[in-house]
Amino acid sequence: MPVRVETHDRLEDAARALAASRSARFLGGGTLVMRAANAGSQAFDTIIRTRDAGLAGIRLEGDAVVIGAATTMSLVAAHRDTAFLAPVARVIGGPAIRNMATVGGNLFARAPYGDFTTALLALNAAVILFDQSRGIPVEDFLRDRGQNMTRLVRAVSVPRPRDGGAFRFLKVSRVKPKGVSVISIAAHLPQSGGRIQGARIAYGAMAPTPIRATAAERALEGRSLDAATLDQVARVACDGIDPPTDALASAWYRREVAGVHLRRLLTGEGR
Repeated sequence: MPVRVETHDRLEDAARALAASRSARFLGGGTLVMRAANAGSQAFDTIIRTRDAGLAGIRLEGDAVVIGAATTMSLVAAHRDTAFLAPVARVIGGPAIRNMATVGGNLFARAPYGDFTTALLALNAAVILFDQSRGIPVEDFLRDRGQNMTRLVRAVSVPRPRDGGAFRFLKVSRVKPKGVSVISIAAHLPQSGGRIQGARIAYGAMAPTPIRATAAERALEGRSLDAATLDQVARVACDGIDPPTDALASAWYRREVAGVHLRRLLTGEGR
């Protein structure tokens, strides 16, 4: 099927064109859309792109950092205001991919890709669509991702961890350092009085989209990271989660190793 390319000078025009067609896709960095086009995907027949640079950039806004959807992983890794996300950005592909891959594009990456979105989920980030002034929780965006394919993402707003050690990320791959994830884990672990309060843990490559490990979160709530807590968290690491089998790993293997790697992340061994 031939693919038509539309180029717009203004973001408003690109957003309007995208919303008007169920068979259009927006071209950001190209790592997803062009791969699909080259593979002969029948999911879309139109590619929308823009010359407007208004989707890129990083800025502070209160207690959050707002990252434009067209901001690349290389820029995230290098910017001082996103230093807490640099370890995530640096493990997404090699230098060439990081110079192309965008924050907005990663929101639409199918498992086993989407490591950056896994981090956004753990950090309770919000997705700001082009036609909205307020963001929606990334968890809600992922749930309705299929319906959002024709809506232009403007930016993501990410609450900055107050404690530098409260956010942790681990990527497990067979080819290091830039291989595709067998599993990725992001954890935000705020503490009060030495006890975890409001933990958020997210897995990548364990479901079609990044998913929260709610059983592990409950096991951590109000607890310190002692041996008994770590044992309990490891036991429930996959409760309520049905991981996929793919060319990288079986569902059985992912279930077996999830608790091991989650424990390593919580104890700091995986960093």
